[in-house]
Amino acid sequence: MSKPPLKPRRSLIFAPGNKPELFAKAMKSGADILTIDLEDAIAPQHKASARKKTIEWFAGNQIVDGSIERIIRINCIRSLDGLEDLSAIIRAGIEIPAIMLTKTKSPDEIQIYDELLKGPLENTRLHVIIETNEGLENCHLIAQCCNRIDSILFGGVDMSAELRVQTEWTPLLYARSRLVHAAATANIDLIDVPYLDLENMSGLKEEVEKCAELGITGKAAIHPKQISIINKTFTPTLAEIDKAREIIEKFEQSDTGLVLIDNKLIEKPVLRSLYRTLAIADRLPKQDLE
Repeated sequence: MSKPPLKPRRSLIFAPGNKPELFAKAMKSGADILTIDLEDAIAPQHKASARKKTIEWFAGNQIVDGSIERIIRINCIRSLDGLEDLSAIIRAGIEIPAIMLTKTKSPDEIQIYDELLKGPLENTRLHVIIETNEGLENCHLIAQCCNRIDSILFGGVDMSAELRVQTEWTPLLYARSRLVHAAATANIDLIDVPYLDLENMSGLKEEVEKCAELGITGKAAIHPKQISIINKTFTPTLAEIDKAREIIEKFEQSDTGLVLIDNKLIEKPVLRSLYRTLAIADRLPKQDLE
């Protein structure tokens, strides 16, 4: 299975699977990804109901304009709830665009999903949360083990408990950096943990800017009011887009691996990130680039 074209994955918003009345609102939030949650947002006694409501909603919403990715976050496959989630999705016989895998520890788990999804769900994509010490240790192998994987997500809250640290930037910098390396090597997206203080917009902005500087490509949100800050930070500016086009054009006209732009020597390896910038910019709404 070949990888599909790049998509903007600047922002992701969650909606609890037992409240389908919130799904439409979340789809209009401006986020690039809607994740319907069957895991953390759902109490044990509501798991079955959330699973049923979510699958029914996907069955009735097969035709969409493609402006927002839709994902189901299921429970860990090492749990009964996770097995029931996956079984229900497979038995439903409907197209599910993508599944988010929780508490992933090894490539072997991904291979199980890959095998079980063959057939009617051949085109279902995977998004993998890394939130355990084992998962962090194996993140490079996990990121490259399956062509279905479109992104890694950093589960910072669970990861902080695993590492015995606070959920602050500095204590989790090592974990984030490992995931940046793994995602970049596999050429997939890396989406950061939500910022949990809904009233601290300046704190959100600061953390999103740090994420972008580190090489993270998007951030999850827990409320629609966080989306605009996240999107703006991860959207290339018009100046950056023009500069990327200029550099690419000069390299394509050159017969060497070096070009001189604004008295700066630029080497060919930078083209990889520039092509990515243009691919994402081409798929963003025009108003986002103004």
